[in-house]
Amino acid sequence: MRLPALLLALLAAGCSGAPAQLAHPAAQDGIMLKGSGEFTASGPDAITYDRKLVPVGAQANLTAESTAGRTLTSLVVEGFRPERTYGAHLHTKPCGPKGEDAGPHYQHVPGQVSAASEVWLDFTTDASGAGHSTARNDWALDSARLPRSLIVHAKPTTTSGPDIGAAGDRAACLTLK
Repeated sequence: MRLPALLLALLAAGCSGAPAQLAHPAAQDGIMLKGSGEFTASGPDAITYDRKLVPVGAQANLTAESTAGRTLTSLVVEGFRPERTYGAHLHTKPCGPKGEDAGPHYQHVPGQVSAASEVWLDFTTDASGAGHSTARNDWALDSARLPRSLIVHAKPTTTSGPDIGAAGDRAACLTLK
């Protein structure tokens, strides 16, 4: 008689051995975020903070779609400096007059800095200043706390060591909706 009571107590306490993704009950499939625009000096949806790296008139288009427990994020840019590598990440807040207004990197697991928990979209432009990037993450976006912007950084993302996730100054911002 004690074994069924113990099993019931363990189940009620959340020790059922459920998959880790259930730890994020707000994660949902069928979420789509988009952002696109021509970068200007004053935004608000597409703003350049460094006109040498992201000239006024440069363009970006981003889609992030969660389906089947995965997120696919695609970025296409035009009019950037030719043959240059940029860092790019999703951030927690919309764009504002200053790069810091976009907040920190969006993290699926808060506090975990890695390509597995964040959306890293570094890209290298071709001779005409066009580039693209795609990130695939094995988790769905959390409808309770969605990313609200894409920040284009001045440098490629540091992928290891104490500065992992760093990518230099914030050169431009694209608000997501």
